[in-house]
Amino acid sequence: MSTVLVIDDHPIVLQGCKRLLEDAGIETVLESASLTNGLRLYRAHAPQMIILDLSLKSGVLDGLTFIRRLRLNDRKVRVLVFSMHDDPIVVNHALEAGASGYVLKDTWSDEFLTAFNKVREGGTYISHELASDVVFSRSQGSSNPLGSMTLRELQILSLVAEGKSYGVISDEIGVSYKTIANSISLIKNKIGVRTLPELMRAALQHMPSAHRKR
Repeated sequence: MSTVLVIDDHPIVLQGCKRLLEDAGIETVLESASLTNGLRLYRAHAPQMIILDLSLKSGVLDGLTFIRRLRLNDRKVRVLVFSMHDDPIVVNHALEAGASGYVLKDTWSDEFLTAFNKVREGGTYISHELASDVVFSRSQGSSNPLGSMTLRELQILSLVAEGKSYGVISDEIGVSYKTIANSISLIKNKIGVRTLPELMRAALQHMPSAHRKR
């Protein structure tokens, strides 16, 4: 493998990944701070593997949509998600979209390289601290009401589970208070609850990582 594309909007992450990959023998490491530019680099250089920050967004082109779009045109390119999101439902969404691996950003460099090598060799890799939660989540199948949610809805629900107010969530995500209120109403309908305390209990029940954040 000679070309790898890293897509992340944090310069220090791009620099760190580039250094690790070059030390591991990768000839060409392409860097992009946006999904739009990442797609352009992919089309121009046809990298064999992509390391992707799932949280990046450019218009309607979010991380999961980016992976799905790749998979429609290229079944061979390998995708390793490098993310701060540690909710198992998010991991499952990424794997179902077509990612071959998922590693957390707070991992050590040794595990990052292990994940990279496993994925580029055709395997699948999930960060150790996520693996058991992901297996549990998948075993629940359709009984888990979070499975049908979008990444944005999962992000909002995670913040609700942390006890954050609508206003704080609005500021953190960068959308209006009204948008957050409307989104939470939709989330309540999907889960089948009526009140905010019920929603928080459901989040803690179905999102194991929410327990660790409280």
